[in-house]
Amino acid sequence: MSLESQLAEGVATLGISLPEGSAVRLLQYLDLVEKWGKVYNLTAVRKPEAMLSRHLFDSLAVLPHIAGPCVADVGSGAGLPGIPLALVRPDWRVVLLESNQKKAVFLQQARIELGLKNVEVVAERVENFSPKEKFDTVISRAFSSLAVYVRLAGHLCKEDDKGGTIVAMKGTRPREEPVQIPEQFVIKKIFPVMVPGLNAKRHLVLIKRK
Repeated sequence: MSLESQLAEGVATLGISLPEGSAVRLLQYLDLVEKWGKVYNLTAVRKPEAMLSRHLFDSLAVLPHIAGPCVADVGSGAGLPGIPLALVRPDWRVVLLESNQKKAVFLQQARIELGLKNVEVVAERVENFSPKEKFDTVISRAFSSLAVYVRLAGHLCKEDDKGGTIVAMKGTRPREEPVQIPEQFVIKKIFPVMVPGLNAKRHLVLIKRK
């Protein structure tokens, strides 16, 4: 089965509708990750077929559980989950935070080549980032422990009536006690996420301000 067919099948399984032209750009993104990966050490996954499930579908599986229109991807690395989210939700503003300069260079190149006008790359440590506008969703893919992640990134969340949500993408269900989370935050939900073509476990942790 071709990558195009596998992408269409996986997206259908996730129940996501893709904007016109985004399927082609998602596969272009995988090409960029494969091309730059070896030099910039972007990911240990080398084969496009494996990247499809372990990177693209893994990123897109969070869509039903997060809100826009302002999203921050903390420790973006190769642009995951930020770039797939930005490609599928062109009406969202997605900020990719990456302190590693080489990876930030790749993210800028990917933004240009994919024509992602809704993406901004910030080459800075998350704790030093002071955005003018805070975010509806702050998300990270295996950035650190929950306690460290919330402590460093919590200031990025909106503090209005609805408030922002901190989302942690994890493998196995985290065993950390809620008491480890900074006291102004609370874990609202931890639940498994099914990723097409992936046998490994995936969980989402949703954290809100008290």
